[in-house]
Amino acid sequence: MKKLTAILVFSFFYTELFAQNEIGPDGDKLIWILLIVLALAVAFYLLGGTGKKPRIHLKSWLNRKGVRVEIKKDRVYFPDYLSLSIKNTGNVDVDLDRPLLVFDNFWLKRNFRINGMNNRTFYPLYLEKGKTHTLEIDIARFYRHDKKLKRYPKIKIRVNDVKGKALGQASVYLRKTLIRF
Repeated sequence: MKKLTAILVFSFFYTELFAQNEIGPDGDKLIWILLIVLALAVAFYLLGGTGKKPRIHLKSWLNRKGVRVEIKKDRVYFPDYLSLSIKNTGNVDVDLDRPLLVFDNFWLKRNFRINGMNNRTFYPLYLEKGKTHTLEIDIARFYRHDKKLKRYPKIKIRVNDVKGKALGQASVYLRKTLIRF
């Protein structure tokens, strides 16, 4: 009992002894915990934790498809031939669909599918990783098909795989224009 009264008397007279600085709530730790739980929930959902077929495969992240498309002209202005070069820069083999040749006149576009060259068809084409495919395109053949194509100053070539995924594109100007974009 003596100890209890001594503590009570001591506490009334010395309130500074028990005073302490208030520490606010640890809000930043709570935010980190919520972000980690949210990230785990998203990963669980994307990787198919519901028992269904996975939405994103880890293998697809590692297997990267990509091609580099280059176009070269035989002359600076009004070329007769274009040289299309497609290089597989990805780390997997790709099946290339027929390239799409687009004559572009800023507002009007004309699309043509290229099947091959010299009356030989070799698309769809299986291109191994690291390999390059080159194709010569005779523009005069398109001009014979439609004379209005000579007014189109730009040619763009788009390359897709057989499933329709866009892999790459390149463009080149055939003649001088006032507007370059």
